[in-house]
Formats: sequence, C-alpha cells, structure tokens
Amino acid sequence: MPAVRSFLLLAATALLSSAASAHPHDSHDHDHAVTRALPSRWYHPEDHPATGLFRRADVPNDGVTYAAVGSPEWSAGYPPDKVDSQPLPEAWTDALAAAIKAGKIPDFPPSQNVPGSNPVYPNGLDPNGDVVCSATEKCRNPGDIWDAPDGVFASSFDDGPTEFSPALYDFLQTNNVITTHFMIGKNILSWPASFLQAFEDLKSDIAVHTWTHPYMTTLTNEEVLGELGWTMQLIHNSTGGRIPKYWRPPYGDSDNRVRAIAKEVFGLTTVIWNQDTEDWSVGTPGGATRPAVDANLQKWITGPKSPGLVILEHELSNDTVGAFMQAFPLIQQNGWKFESLATMDGGDVYQNAASSTEDVTPGLIGVAASAPASSGSSASQSGSATGSSASTSSTSAPAGNNSGKSANGTSSASGSSTAANGQATGAAADTNGAASLFASGLVVGVSALVAAAILL
Repeated sequence: MPAVRSFLLLAATALLSSAASAHPHDSHDHDHAVTRALPSRWYHPEDHPATGLFRRADVPNDGVTYAAVGSPEWSAGYPPDKVDSQPLPEAWTDALAAAIKAGKIPDFPPSQNVPGSNPVYPNGLDPNGDVVCSATEKCRNPGDIWDAPDGVFASSFDDGPTEFSPALYDFLQTNNVITTHFMIGKNILSWPASFLQAFEDLKSDIAVHTWTHPYMTTLTNEEVLGELGWTMQLIHNSTGGRIPKYWRPPYGDSDNRVRAIAKEVFGLTTVIWNQDTEDWSVGTPGGATRPAVDANLQKWITGPKSPGLVILEHELSNDTVGAFMQAFPLIQQNGWKFESLATMDGGDVYQNAASSTEDVTPGLIGVAASAPASSGSSASQSGSATGSSASTSSTSAPAGNNSGKSANGTSSASGSSTAANGQATGAAADTNGAASLFASGLVVGVSALVAAAILL
C-alpha cells in the first residue's frame, strides 16, 4: 500500500544520515562528554528510500490520502503489543543491515535489566566510555540535545496521548502556545481523538517516544528498529506524511548503538533533558510528591538562564499536568522565552516539513552538504538510496490485530486486517531525492530499499 511504502522509503533516507546520540534521566551525577565531532549536516537525496516510509490528508500533506485517524483501517496492521510480535518491513531491516555493513552501528551487546537499578552492561563495558556512552549514566554524546539556548524554556511532554491529555491541551490552546509531544505509538492508537486535538487543533509538534516505552538499550537491534519504526509509521500516516525529526528515549535510556540506529536508519535526533521534575513518580511508593515537583519547577524557572531549560514533564496524571499549569505563569514573569522544544533552535519540526501547518515537501530531508561518497542501486552495499531502477508492482503486507494496551493500560483501537499501514491512496510525490523516502508507494526508482518498500 502507498502508506507503507512511503514510510519504508523514509527509512532509507535516514539511512544516509549519520549517527546521533542520547541522554537519559537517572540519579547518577557524573557527566562525561564525548568529544567526537559529528557531521553538522545529513545528506538525503530525494530518491532515498526513507522518504517512502510514512504518509495523511486534510492538512497540508504529501499528496496521499490516508485513512481517517481513529478508523479501523487506520489502526490496522500495527503490532498488537510487543514490536517483535510481527515481522518488520524488509526495507527497514535492509537499511539496518546496510548501516551495520558500513560500520555505522557500534557492535556491543545490549544492556541487561536490573530490578530497581539502571540497566547494566555485560563484559565489563564502561557505560561512560567512548564506546558505549550511556545517556542513562549522563554521558553526553555531541549529537544529542540536552540543553536549550540561553533564556529559552524549551517545552515538551512525554507519554501522550493519555486520558489526562485533553486538560493539558485545552490549557495550551487557551494560552496560545505550542509544545512538543513525545508520543507513545500504542497510546496514539488508544487515544486518536486526543492525538488529533494535539496535531490539528493545537498545531503542536509531534515527536517519537517509542511504541511500548521500554528501556531501549536492553533491546536487540531489530527490537530498537521496531520501537522507532512503527511509531514513526503511525505518526507519518496520521499527519499528512510528516516524518518525525526528534525522539526521546524512555527513561532517557540510550547509548551509542541505539542512537546510531535512530539516526542512521530513521534520521532521528535524540533528545534528553537537563532537569527532571520526577513528576512521573508522583503517587508511586517512594516517589516524588506534588509539592516537591512544584518546588523544583519554581526553583528552575526563577534560577539562572544559562543554559536554557529542557525540563522532563509528562501527560501521565492530573498531578503532572497540574504542576505545569501552576508553574506556567512563572515562565513569562521571569523573562523566559517559551518555545516548543522542536523549534527552539529555529529549525524545522519534521524531516520533511517546517511545522504541523506548513506543506510537506518531497525533496531533501535536512540540508545536503554533499552527495554520499558512493552511490548505487543497492542500499545494502552503500547505505545510500540513489538508484535508477523503478518498480510499480505492489502487494499487501502482513496486517495485525491491533488490540493492545497503552502505557496507561487502556485498550488500543482494533481494526480489520489490512496491509500494514496500508491506509493511503492517491498521487505519488516527486521522484527525485529524499522525496521518495517519505513519498507514496507509487514513487519508485531509488534503490533496493525502495524496491523492498514497494513489495510491501
């Protein structure tokens, strides 16, 4: 279906980009800055497969008509629970294989879950060393975002949509401000009306917070691929074809392997935070209290303005939402510039659109500094997607029952079995460059990744 192939092409586009980084939230107090320099620009030719990984209508979009958000057709084809419950699209796995072959994905084992503690790495790996650089241990990779510009309050919320989101969204709309929502894929399925309120009514910025909210460093490469890919696919198909640009790892748990997959395969930039309200722990045994959360927010907002604030906040409960509402007047009173995190540096919100209201632009995703060192028809050989072969055939992809539960235990939407994310019909987008990475399945002629996307 066009939507699926559109998303698959997107993954290939991201494959041309370089690895990013991440930063987690925890109780450790030792920061370690990795001095490795990362390229400042990523090259995404218009015919790169990543463009076709995702696609929607009724807003400025990519020319493809997507199923209505909340409909059975829209919700069909996604994992019912864990991302390994159904096969991943071949284009994604091909893109990952190409990145691994090119030496762009660090080769070290996943961490291991330890109850009551941060994930632990095997074989004596140093989580703060240059090889791993665990954001959970507050190791800062230079490609990650931790701080806002001086004087900027960079607003964002995690874990939405939830049953508590509408109150937050109403407040934001009343105060005429836009924020960034790092959304959980399964929660979008569970709360489609709230998703539409955030995207269509508020015009807020939508970003990725994985499919099921796991500790990402404990997952295999393929599981990381699924957590990011399915969430991006759903956002893409629900926003007129917009491809998310930012993601935040649950618990701030990322490392060089995970951030490289996010950047190399999907073009995602990792976002952490520099202050944690711990609002997420209110009401849990030994967790923070609401007065403590309020006190921390007041302290940070009335404190120094360098660096700017990236505060971890959530849409999880009346307390988490209420704490922000109570602190909001202090932001302006203390001279902060309130900005959505996704726009705090003046850049585009999505990889292929400036915002949630501006047109989706088939073409370069990001800024092209130069063409890849080598290009060819096989993405598995070069990691790029500049090829000349075209294909117009398509078949249905496996679909799944989308009954499941959100992070809040809410049943997700279910729908009839259709091609995975095959909710799109309509005209194809441009056929040159990154456009094909996110374009409709009718757009072909990029590489083996593009061909794989079309076969889906």
